[in-house]
Amino acid sequence: MKLSEYVEYDATGLASLVNAEEVTAVELTRLARQAHDEVNPRINAVIEFYEDAESVTGADAGPFNGVPFLRKDIGPTEAGRLQENGSRLFKCCRSETDSFFFSRAREGGLRTVGRTTVPEFGSSGMTESFLHGTTGNPWDLERSAGGSSGGAAAAVAAGITPIAHGSDGGGSIRTPASWCGLVGLNPSRGRISGGPHKQDASFGLSRNFVLCRTVRDMAAALDVFSGPHPGDPFIIVQPNRPYVEELSQPTGKLRVGVARTKWGAADVEPEVLHAVESTATLLEEMGHTMMDIEPLYESACNKIWLGFSTYSAISLEDAARAMGRMINADTLEPINLKFYEYGRDSRSRAGEVHEALRSMRFRVGEAIQAFDILLTPTMPQAATPHGGVYTTTDPTLSAEEWNEVNAARSQYTGVFNVTGHPSVSLPMAQSASGLPIGIQIVGRFGDEATLVRIARDLEHARPWTHRQPKIWAGRAP
Repeated sequence: MKLSEYVEYDATGLASLVNAEEVTAVELTRLARQAHDEVNPRINAVIEFYEDAESVTGADAGPFNGVPFLRKDIGPTEAGRLQENGSRLFKCCRSETDSFFFSRAREGGLRTVGRTTVPEFGSSGMTESFLHGTTGNPWDLERSAGGSSGGAAAAVAAGITPIAHGSDGGGSIRTPASWCGLVGLNPSRGRISGGPHKQDASFGLSRNFVLCRTVRDMAAALDVFSGPHPGDPFIIVQPNRPYVEELSQPTGKLRVGVARTKWGAADVEPEVLHAVESTATLLEEMGHTMMDIEPLYESACNKIWLGFSTYSAISLEDAARAMGRMINADTLEPINLKFYEYGRDSRSRAGEVHEALRSMRFRVGEAIQAFDILLTPTMPQAATPHGGVYTTTDPTLSAEEWNEVNAARSQYTGVFNVTGHPSVSLPMAQSASGLPIGIQIVGRFGDEATLVRIARDLEHARPWTHRQPKIWAGRAP
């Protein structure tokens, strides 16, 4: 197989070739390394392609038999591998634990061959850090790939691997999916176990999953990674059938709540609003019922994100003490140092955070109960230039100010981290300049099945896999 052929397949397609013995898992790993060597110097998405990648194993079966996979450098861990969290504080640290997530990856046939860039602690919507530099968007290197799963998104968008691990605590899968032209699902709270050490991380706000190019890969990944483990705080309702079987099931007629107004301080670009309207028209042509939905919240998200700095400060102190390292300007970036200091001095506010979470979940849950799905922008704008006030490397803002501007940009995504609803960004449109525009579909709690079906319908009606970014592995110079 040539590299130009490798990049044309999604993960399901590559696995079918391995199953048919038309290509081997080792050959796919070599092609992934070739793609990495060709495009990564330009996009800076992969910080380590494992030297022993060709000896990495996975189950010789499963929906992803032999497919190369990448790990985001924060969250679930692989025993013995570096896990630096995008931070100088954790430079050269190795994990001693295999997370359930990567055990399931191997069982599903995935071969994890490297790790991808993140902003420090995954706390920014732009993947830039002092430790590993800036990740470029394969569609336009002058623009951000998003964050915090920006390295994963850029790697998949440029063709290094067809699927990669991501995590989402406020839009960190869906933002880079939107800006890099990918499919990015944030599953329901409890769908993917965070065990053995991070079950229900951040009280359910943060969930792990993947970024990929096709809906069938998303469905297959749900089958691979879903399922409870001992120690999980609750067991979410389980699916009626494998998610890949939902690809052949009828969708039915849905009540769709359409967000045609902004939900935060940041204005929505006209091209993004046009993409929402166009998608709403398409859904209406499919027989679904459209109804406008008003903004779901005011400023509760700001209080919640800022309040979590209390917990972050405690965990950072514990980690630094265990490593024998100091927390200061030499180990933390400016904004995260300010968050640490704010959290260290605000520990009595924990009760306020829990009440804000409870209240917001209740109010939003009631507001959207009448709808089967919601249709919103993923981001209020297409990919923005690197740098500025959205990065944790900017020393000019206070923790409170940075929190406000970041929350304004994640106005459609962060709310569903709080409520636990599943939501997927689909690459439904492009700007006049050729940048991807993601549209978010939100499902009922625990109902990824409907999202699989409606995403399949939209992909069929307006295919996107033929679009290629400027940086694309295997393309003749």
